[in-house]
Amino acid sequence: MEPRVKTGKPPKHLVGLHTHQLEVFRSPARFRILAAGRRFGKTRLALAEMLHASQIGGRNIWYVGPSYRQAKRIVWKRLKIATRPYWATPPSETELRIETVSGSTITVCGADNPESLRGDGLDFVVLDECASLRPEVWLEIVRPALTDRQGRALLIGTPKGRNHFHERFEFAQTAPDWAAFQFTTAQGGNVDPSELAAASHEFDPDTYRQELEAEFTASTRNRVYYAFDPTENVQPVAFDPYHPVVWSIDFNVNPMCMLLLQRIREAVYVFDEIVLQPDANTLRACEAVIERLNLLYRLVPAHHLPLAFNIYGDASGNQRRTSGAATDWGLIREFFTHYQSRYNFSIRTTSINPAVRDRVNCVNSRLRSHSGEARLFIDPKCSELIRDLEQVVWSLDPAGQPTSDIDKSDRARTHSSDALGYFISQEFPLRGPAGLQSSGRLL
Repeated sequence: MEPRVKTGKPPKHLVGLHTHQLEVFRSPARFRILAAGRRFGKTRLALAEMLHASQIGGRNIWYVGPSYRQAKRIVWKRLKIATRPYWATPPSETELRIETVSGSTITVCGADNPESLRGDGLDFVVLDECASLRPEVWLEIVRPALTDRQGRALLIGTPKGRNHFHERFEFAQTAPDWAAFQFTTAQGGNVDPSELAAASHEFDPDTYRQELEAEFTASTRNRVYYAFDPTENVQPVAFDPYHPVVWSIDFNVNPMCMLLLQRIREAVYVFDEIVLQPDANTLRACEAVIERLNLLYRLVPAHHLPLAFNIYGDASGNQRRTSGAATDWGLIREFFTHYQSRYNFSIRTTSINPAVRDRVNCVNSRLRSHSGEARLFIDPKCSELIRDLEQVVWSLDPAGQPTSDIDKSDRARTHSSDALGYFISQEFPLRGPAGLQSSGRLL
């Protein structure tokens, strides 16, 4: 393991690091994650880390920011200043690469084109503004690149809601070889207390807690499912053998997400979730569902058999083919025809999907009505759906304003919540005041 500085006179690259930066630096963990408020000094720490890693010859070191331009703006000039005494040759301005006299290389990269990062083995990497990176940058590209050299990593950023950065931070608190750190802007000592006091009057509470106190807030700003409250909507849900089972499906291939739920009067109870990946198809989905149904079948009293089984989902399945020549809905119909003695199935898809905003509004109204009543309950094991309801946000336009499109930059997100929305929007459509359509036109 790479030696860490502990005592004696600090080397030049550590001069100026404050107590909390040194706490992160001195951690022996192979992988460290730091959630810190703005102006804490994350970039200063990153520079010290990269310079320290380059002292050992032959190291391949990366700094990765959300985009090439952003990474260059944040760190390139400061990196050149910090490493100037150790240059083997002048830095490459086209490749943002510095060769040091020890034979190590430090490269500044952007994650806006993740495929361009593949190929190199790494000894040390800094991932900056992690909350803004796509989750696959770490999981599919950077982490595998560290394996053959047993490389180390520092993941840093300011929280951005409870997204994948939050999940990685939670994971790091208990996982072997990981360490997690969390510090406020005030603890960085770089911002005058009077500025923080002024900000507390200007910022809304969620923004202040997130940006300056480094808290992983579940802010409702820009969240698609703003009405979701885990304390109200997440609870153990058991299958009720006296009510029909609903299967609702989103036909995405990787992952393919499905929910098993029940409508009981005006409430919806999601008791199971099935996620298939990679390379899922409709036949695999049917086989996975029939396995779960066979378990439920045993719980149903004889006088309630065959079990009523209603199927909802993405209307695009009327044209889409994830396997073979038949459409997705045609394959489902053919598959369950062979199980009619056990299951009284009914496919209840529509010809077209509802507008995204309409579907989202229907889900939010079940999560919490205007009067504050929760009518949608989700079992804790439905983790992908819960993550969706916490993390899915609206896309932003160039001015930073929410659009009517859902942000799908995280490939793992939106699919379970879409499956839920297809069912709820069909069973509980929102209706405007009498005499008006949702468009506002008179009937």
